[in-house]
Amino acid sequence: MSEKQQVVVTDIQIPFLSMVALMVKGVLASIPAMIIVTILGALFMAVIGSMNMGMMMN
Repeated sequence: MSEKQQVVVTDIQIPFLSMVALMVKGVLASIPAMIIVTILGALFMAVIGSMNMGMMMN
């Protein structure tokens, strides 16, 4: 049982429409993630910008 076995996958049969559906689901799942990343980036840039403006005012 302690022997390691290697497996090489050489061919996968997936119908074209199933692959398209999988890719569309992936795109739809990435939209909320991109919205969250954009909001976090905007907040980060606002904090950095306000710190920068605070230093320029002094």
